[in-house]
Amino acid sequence: MPLVARGARVAFAVVCSMFFLWALANNFNDILIKQFQKALDLTRMQSGLVQTAFYCGYFTFALPAGWVMNRVGYRNGLLIGLVLYAVGALLFWPAAHVQAFGFFLGALYIIAAGLAFLETAANPLITVMGPASTAARRLNLAQSFNGLGAFVAPFVGGALIFSGVERTPAQLAAMAPAQVAAYRTQEALAVQLPYLGLGLLVLFLALVVRLTRFPAVDEPAQGEGGSLAAAPLLRRAVIAQFFYVGAQVSIWSYFINFAQDATRIGEMRAAHLLGYSLMAFMAGRFAGTALMKRVPPVRLLTLFAVIAAGLCAVAIMASGWTAVIALGLSSFFMSIMFPTIFALGVSGLGSKTKLGSSLLIMAIIGGAVFPPLVGLIGDHLHSLKTGMVVPLASFLVVAWFGTQAARAVAQERG
Repeated sequence: MPLVARGARVAFAVVCSMFFLWALANNFNDILIKQFQKALDLTRMQSGLVQTAFYCGYFTFALPAGWVMNRVGYRNGLLIGLVLYAVGALLFWPAAHVQAFGFFLGALYIIAAGLAFLETAANPLITVMGPASTAARRLNLAQSFNGLGAFVAPFVGGALIFSGVERTPAQLAAMAPAQVAAYRTQEALAVQLPYLGLGLLVLFLALVVRLTRFPAVDEPAQGEGGSLAAAPLLRRAVIAQFFYVGAQVSIWSYFINFAQDATRIGEMRAAHLLGYSLMAFMAGRFAGTALMKRVPPVRLLTLFAVIAAGLCAVAIMASGWTAVIALGLSSFFMSIMFPTIFALGVSGLGSKTKLGSSLLIMAIIGGAVFPPLVGLIGDHLHSLKTGMVVPLASFLVVAWFGTQAARAVAQERG
C-alpha cells in the first residue's frame, strides 16, 4: 500500500516544502526573543509577547481559514497563506527602522495569520493524499520537514541576527546615552535582511504553488452527519494540542536564556545548542514515522509524552549541563506530538475535516498563553528552572490524551 497516492506525489513534495518554511518563521521567534531583549530593552516576560502576538494570529485566523477553504479549496488557501506570510516578513524592514516593538508584533501577527491558512490547509491535505490507514505516518513524514526547518532556523537565525556583542546592565549604565542608542539601533537593524530574504523566498514558493497541478482529493464521506461537538476525540485533541504547543513554545522560546543561566555561555553558543536540540526534534520525526510501522501511534504518543515530562523534571532538579542536556533532549520526544494529535483529532470527520482542522490550529493559542507565564516566573525568581513546571504539566495532559485516544481506537476496532 503506497504511503502517498501516485497522482499526488508532486503536490505532496510542494506541500512538504511549506512545512519547512513555516518552521523557519516559528523558530526564528526563539532568536527574536533574545535579540529584542537587547535591541529594545525588554524583560523576559515582555519578550515573551513575541509568541503571544504570533500565536494569537494563528488563533484568530484558523476558523476564517477553514471557512475560506470550504469555498475556494486547499490550493487557494495555501496561496492566501503564503502571501500573508510574505507581507508580514517584509514589514520587518520598516519595523526595524522605527524600533517599535508594537510594529514588530503586528508583523509577526500577519506572518502567523498566513501560517494559520497554510497549516489549516496543509495538515488535512496531507492526511487525505493517500490511504486513511497511513494518515498518521504520512503526516509525521511531512512534519519531518518541519523538523528540518526547526533545526536549521537557530543556526541560520543566530548567524544572521546575533552580533555576539552582549552588554551587561552595568556596562550599559556606564555608556553614554548616544552609545546605548547606537548599540540598540544596530541590534534592531540586524533583523532586516534575514526577514527580507525570507519574504522573497515565500513569494517564490507561492509562484510554484500557482504553477503546480494539485490532484482532486476526495475527502472520506464518513462523518457527514452530526456536529463537531459530537466528536469527543476531536475535543480532547484540541485540549491536548493546546497544552502541547504551550509546552513546546515555552521550552524553545527560553532555551537560550535557560542555557545561559545554567552554564554562563554566550548567545551564539546557546543558539547552536538550541539548533542541536531541534536536530533531535527532526530525528524524532523520522524515527517516529519509522516506529509507527510497528508501534501504534497512540501508544508511542503516550510513551513519548511521559518521557518528555520526566526530562523536564530533570531540568528542574538538576543543574549546569545536566539540566541543559535534559531540556534539549525533550525535543526528540516532542517530535511526534503535534502531527499525531492532529491526525487522531481529524480522523473520521469527512466533510468536516477543514473545520476540525481549524479548531486544532486554534489550539495553537497555547503558544501565546504559556511563554509569558514562564518568562514572568523567570523574571521574579531570576531563574527559568521553576518555570519548566509549566511544560512538565502540559506533557502529562498529552499523555492523558494518548490513553483516551487508545481507548477510542480500541472501541472502533472492537
